[in-house]
Amino acid sequence: MTGIKIAIDGPASSGKSTVAKIIAKDLNYTYLDTGAMYRSATYLALQNDVALTDEGAIVELLQKYPISFGRREDGQQLVFVGDVDVSLPIRENEVTNNVSTVSALPLVRETLVALQRQIADQGGIVMDGRDIGTVVLPDAELKIFLIASVDERAERRYKENLEKGIETDLAKLKREIAARDYKDSHRKVSPLKAAADAITFDTTGVTIDGVVNFIEEKAKKMIDRH
Repeated sequence: MTGIKIAIDGPASSGKSTVAKIIAKDLNYTYLDTGAMYRSATYLALQNDVALTDEGAIVELLQKYPISFGRREDGQQLVFVGDVDVSLPIRENEVTNNVSTVSALPLVRETLVALQRQIADQGGIVMDGRDIGTVVLPDAELKIFLIASVDERAERRYKENLEKGIETDLAKLKREIAARDYKDSHRKVSPLKAAADAITFDTTGVTIDGVVNFIEEKAKKMIDRH
């Protein structure tokens, strides 16, 4: 038995990565952070002075410096481009504010989606992003779409950034998250939206444990059927 595919989608800071990591650990599944892949592509473009709309050049950079994942001793995920650990730099504001532009590029999406599907084919995977249930894994047995208010999501990202030592202005962060929601849901390629068969769950005011329990309950029923 290879296990099921779990797709968790939602807008920026809806809690999907945090929740997906815990679920993967609890179920002993592979966790794939697709957002980190698009952030890595954005980081490569910024570092190499490549225009954020030059998809051919960005795909070349992805081939030259392939994205891979590792794990620290404490279980924290590490992200590499080539042999460089970019786990922290890809979370900086410059990358965050430009990732929507890069992730809207068809060739970049095509390249990264192919890699994501290849990893998912091994089964027993939890993947989070914005188009996992609609585009990347339309055959996923369990699809969850997490939402939360802009205010709540800004507060979450603000706390995360402070913990990582990233200086952040809360009011500006709210504006950036709202702008990113608009960009992500209006892009031509793979816009942010819930799959027709996804379960939408509003995480406003719900603890991480509450969200994890809700999804794991659904996942265990699916796993039992398999």
